[in-house]
Parts: sequence; structure tokens; C-alpha cells
Amino acid sequence: MNSFTFSNPTVSFDPAAVLEDYRLAAISRACSLLVRKEVFSGRAKFGIYGDGKELCQIALARSMRPGDYISGYYRDQTIGAAIGDLTWPQYFAQLYGHPDIQFDPHSGGRQMNNHHATRWLDEDGKWLDQTSRYNTVAGISSTAGQIPRALGIAYASKMYRERADLKQHAALFSKQGQEVCFTTIGDASTSEGMFLECINAAGVLQIPIVFSVWDDGYGISVPIEFQTTKSSISKALAGYQRNEQEKGLEIIQVKAWDYPGLVAAYQKAADLARKDFVPCLVHVVECTQPQGHSASGSHERYKSAERLAWELEADCNVLFRQWVLNQNIASEDALKAIDEEAAVLARKYQKEAFAAYMASVEVDKKGFLRIAKNLLESTNEPSLLQPIIDELNALPYPIFSDLVRAGRKTLRAFRFYQGPAVKLLRKWLDDLEKLNRRRFSSHQMSESDESPLLIQGIKPTYEKEPVLVDGREILNKAFSQFLEDPRVFILGEDVGKIGDVNQTLAGLQDKFGPLKVTDTGIREVSIVGQGIGASMRGLRPIVEIQYLDYIFYPFPVLSDDWACLHYRTAGGQKAPMILRTRGHRLEGIWHSGSPMAVLINGLRGVHFCVPRNMTQAAGMYRTLLKGDDPGIVIECLNGYRLKEPMPSNLTEIEVPLGIPEILREGTDITVVTYGSMCRIVMEAAETLAGLGISVEVIDAQTLLPFDRHHSILASIQKTHRVIFADEDMPGGASAYMMQEVLDKQGAFTWLESPAVCIAATAHRPAYSSDGDYFSKPNTENVVDAVYEIMRESDPSTYPAIYF
Repeated sequence: MNSFTFSNPTVSFDPAAVLEDYRLAAISRACSLLVRKEVFSGRAKFGIYGDGKELCQIALARSMRPGDYISGYYRDQTIGAAIGDLTWPQYFAQLYGHPDIQFDPHSGGRQMNNHHATRWLDEDGKWLDQTSRYNTVAGISSTAGQIPRALGIAYASKMYRERADLKQHAALFSKQGQEVCFTTIGDASTSEGMFLECINAAGVLQIPIVFSVWDDGYGISVPIEFQTTKSSISKALAGYQRNEQEKGLEIIQVKAWDYPGLVAAYQKAADLARKDFVPCLVHVVECTQPQGHSASGSHERYKSAERLAWELEADCNVLFRQWVLNQNIASEDALKAIDEEAAVLARKYQKEAFAAYMASVEVDKKGFLRIAKNLLESTNEPSLLQPIIDELNALPYPIFSDLVRAGRKTLRAFRFYQGPAVKLLRKWLDDLEKLNRRRFSSHQMSESDESPLLIQGIKPTYEKEPVLVDGREILNKAFSQFLEDPRVFILGEDVGKIGDVNQTLAGLQDKFGPLKVTDTGIREVSIVGQGIGASMRGLRPIVEIQYLDYIFYPFPVLSDDWACLHYRTAGGQKAPMILRTRGHRLEGIWHSGSPMAVLINGLRGVHFCVPRNMTQAAGMYRTLLKGDDPGIVIECLNGYRLKEPMPSNLTEIEVPLGIPEILREGTDITVVTYGSMCRIVMEAAETLAGLGISVEVIDAQTLLPFDRHHSILASIQKTHRVIFADEDMPGGASAYMMQEVLDKQGAFTWLESPAVCIAATAHRPAYSSDGDYFSKPNTENVVDAVYEIMRESDPSTYPAIYF
């Protein structure tokens, strides 16, 4: 028998509050046990639960105050229930995937259970008050993915505390920066680079964040000795421990079953973070997982009999019960009654949630059966219809997709009938599919009246003889204006003291201060985490990734968290951060990348701007800042020192998203491109004009969205030929643009020649000017491609040149 000795801290305990905690631990455990049963019964797809972590989560929750944040992972159900941000019927509604925010307000059925999110936005997409409630940042399955944005949530508290100019904007988001962000992670996931990078960043930034590590000794089946140096994250991070001479983290270790020790540990951590902005790490050891990792497997396969026996003894709920009895807070009978009541309530909540989910399906099922009856009466073809009805009725738990399948099968079976009942079935099916698209696909982008898609645009205007300046000077003036808004700040590597590597921010740190234009270390994951979290709290960060090629360092955070946040919360949360970077042509493998297809296909949910010059870039930033969606702007690396005319209305320019611009009108062929390629295509068009070929050049301007009003189709209807040109690898963005125009816009029928893509070579670009010439499309490539298309249609006018 193991010996378990409880701490005896100088903390007072209210017996009534202790019994409430016991009651919460009991019902949370009962709900966890039901989740596994529901998965095995076939009523739920997958289950993940927080059993074995109840006590530490209760202690964490009791140290929170209204306005605080929890950025957790998929075991934090007890925290959600403790702070009132999760009800147990909602817990089960999410398990079943109920796509109604009245039942699952956290994700509208889009995320598996235990992925919680406070609804920060009203029905119109406008911010609600975050200061008077406990806030849960949208859950994420990717291990350690919850940590970077937690850094930004805490960083926003620092901004609100230390910047007086934010006072007018703080009402919904902060009370003098007193908010703490708590973030949780399993021990095995502390091996992820995201976690380690953010620990370092928190120590540098000195922000109010409390990291909690639930340490149960395993990462699914892999034991801790293969996971963590010294088999202890608190030992491994000991060098980060603050002391009297040096700032750092406060590291606290406590046992998962030690209720008084947990309460004292979290009170200490919360006080240090809240009052003194000391980041803290609470390492919770000796956690157990009574049901193993999840419903997908059994821990008996990899845990020894000795370990399993120890887990039964060290179960936090069992030892909490023992502590309550030792303290004479309640009798054995009283605790037994609480346990029995918890089991009854858990089953009640589960049944209610499942019944509500089935009732929502039943409405549409009855509609189908009514129409089927009419169809049978009007056609008298039971052999066609009855098998479909029988198949549907045989399903123990029909879901929405089963109804759609039945409707489609029926229409196929009755394809030779065109009576009223068939038409009614078509309408029913169309209405149901529209409803399900809304249920499962809404809110990929903002649907509010602040959507940047509503901005019509303001074009640049110029004096008769405009002053020519370096492109970087145009951006410098634009950013200076953006920073007048207290909510806007810029952070990234080298952006402050030297004004970024291309001098577009020169002098702006001196003008606005280091909390407005902030230098960071070389740590892309935590840089974007700072921006994402801060943008969730009403700020408007412009976060810089110095070169486009390095966007893959934080790409998982951008894809798994930022880009899908609004979608996966069914419009409940948003993070309108702007990511600024530079790419396309310069020198060499890691400074000339243009991997658009990777980015646009991994970052759906983000506006993707590819300006051809700095004037257009300035207009795109202004559009994004006026909207409430996330966006990326990729500036042209080789454009900062190219001369551009200074617009007379620079402070007003707005570029509409998804609206291409015709740079040169033509009649023979359309060339669609963007970014640095615009200059090359324009040079080629001038050369081709000398060969008697009229080229229409179109700058797509944004890849997401892409040509919302089909203006490229209108050009092809005039020229009947098209080339899509870019610097991505073959099959990349040029192929994406081709598909958008040929498939979605139906341009194929207007073509007299096959559509052609011009792209870079299928490898990274080689160094030097020759490397650029032979790795990327050049003027001659474009000229020859256009000429060859024209030669095939009229060889007498355009004879062969090279053969």
C-alpha cells in the first residue's frame, strides 16, 4: 500500500466550498465514464475525457477571476464546468456533434468533445464583454497548439496595463491589465518546440501567464523517460527559475491528488502572475488516467500491472474523498450520496443531450417520410421506394447525412417521374442541403458588417507631376498613419531599432515607442502567438515574419488555430491579426520563395494579399485594418527600392479584396498574374506589342478571395486565350488560378486555344542573378509562351522563331 501525505498549507477551507468541489469532481468523473460508453455504443464518434485531472483543474479554476482566460486542451472539462463556461448537457451535445449553437455554443458541433470556447461575439459578429466573464479560448487538438495564443492573451494584459492610450478601447477587454491567462498541456506535449519556445518568450516578456502541466507519466503509450529530460519538465526547465538577481519563471511542483497543496499552489501562481507579472509553471505530477488516453484504445496494453494498481490508489478523486473524511468535513454517507447523485445527474444530462440531438434530426426525417408517402401514392411504385424507407427506418440513430442519402437515392430511383411529389422532394433535398451547408460550413470568413469584403476600395490619385520615391517610403508613411490607432502595434524581428531589414519602419519606434513597434527574438511561433492572442482581445497587431520562406516555422499555428478559429467556433471567436511578410524574388533558396499553393490551401479562412508594389500593399493593409478578418500581405522583396509615384491620397487608399485590376488592356490574349510577376509580364507585353500581339495583363491582387465578380472571364470572352503566370512551383498558384477561372467561372467554352500555366522550376531557386533567371519565369519565357499560342492559331502571321 502506498503512502499519500497531504500538504498542510496556511490556507483556510470553507467546508461548503470543499463539498461543492467534491460534487464537481464526482460529476465530472461520471460524465467522463459515460463518454467512453457512448462511443462504444455507437452513438458518438470519438471520446476524450479529463478523468484523473479533476482535482488540479478545480484548484486552477478556483484561482481564476472574472476576466481571466483559460487556453487549454482536450481534457479541461472540469475547468469549464467550474468557471460556468461549460454545462454538462453542452458537454454531451458536443460529443454527439449537435450542430446547433443553442446546444453546443462552443463549436456548433464542429469540434469533438472537450474543445470549448466562450462566445465572444454576438449574432452580428460584434465583440461582447470579456471582462465580466471567465473566458475559454477555443480548444485545439494539435498538441501544444494552445500555448502560442496563450502567450498573446497574456501579452495583451501587459499592453493594457502599460499603455495609457489603450484606456479608451479597454472597456470590453481589460480592467487595467489584471487578467491572467492560464494554459494547460500534457507532459508529453512539453517536448513540442511550440511549448519550449513560448516558455522562453514568457520569461523574456514577463507577462501574466500560468502554464499547467498535467503529468501522468505517459504520452499515449510512450513513458516519460522517452519524453522529457530528467523525466521531469520542472527539472528540465530549472534554469528558467527566477531568483533575486534575475527575472524568469516561478516553477512550482505539486501532486495531482493533494487537494490542499493544489489550492495553495494555484493561489500562489495566480497572485504572482496577476500582481507582479511573473510567469509561472505549475508542474502537476502523479496524475492518473483511469480510462487511458481516449476511447480509441486501452492503456492496459502498455501499462504494467503495478502501474495500473498504483493508479487505482493514487486516483485524485479517491484521495480527495479520503482528505474530506480526514478533515471531518463530511461523513461517509454524505459523500456516498453525492457520488450516487453525480451518477444519476450525469446520465440525465447525457440522455437529454442525445434526445435533443435526435429530435433535431427527427424533424427532417418526418419531412422526408411525408414526401415519400405522397410519392408512393402518386406513382404506386413501392418496389422503388420501400427499400429506401426500410433502410432509413432500420438505422438506430439516423443523422442528417442519412436523410440526404435517402433523398438522393429516391430521386435517382424516380428519375423518370416528374410529378409534383418529385418536385417537392427536390425542394426538400435542396433546402436540407442548404441548411447543412450552413450547419457545417458557415463562418469561414466574417459575416458581420465589418467584413473587409464590404470595402469597395479607393484608388490612388496623383499630382500631375508626382514625386518618385522608393517603395519603402510609401509603406513607411502608411504604417505611421496606421500606428496612430492605439489598437495597432507591430512586432517582429528587427522591426524596431533599425526599422526592419528594408527600412519600411525606420524611425517609427522612436516616434511611437517600443510597445507599439517591438523587436522580438528569432522565434516565429511565439511571435504569431503573441499576435493571435492579442487580436482576440480587441487589439490589431501587425505581426512580421521577416521572410516568406520562414513562414513554415509557425505554419501549424497559423493553419490549425488562426485560420480556422472563426469557422470552428461557428462564429463565436475571431482573431483579426495581420501577418506581414515579404517574398518572391531576391537571392537564393531561402529568400526567394513563393510557395503560394501551400499557403492558400493551408490557410483557408485568411485573406491572402499579393500586392505588386508598395502603394497597393498600403491599400491592402488599410482594408484589412478596417475589417475584422485575419489577413496576410506578402510584399515584393525586390520592390522596396524601386521608384513609385507618391499618391496624393496615400492615407485614404483601400484595395478591395478579390477584385483583379487590368494593368494593360489587350485583345489577343489574357495573362493573369500577381506580385513581382506583374512587372515581368508588363515588360513582356511591351515586347509582344512590337511583334503585333495585344496582351491584356490582369493583376489578381488577392488569391483569397480570388476574382469574386469573374472579371477574368470577361477578359477571356474578349481575347479567347489565357495564360496564368506566377513564381510558385508547377501545379501551384498558377494551377489554382486556372481551376478558379476554368472550372468555377466556366471560361473553358470561350477558349480558342488551351489555357497555359507559367511557373517556376520544380526546385528551390538557385542563388545569383543567373539563378533567378533560370529558376523563375522571366520576360523571355512569357514572350515565348504567348507567341507560341498565337503561332499555333495563325502560323503565317507568327512564324516559328527557334525551330
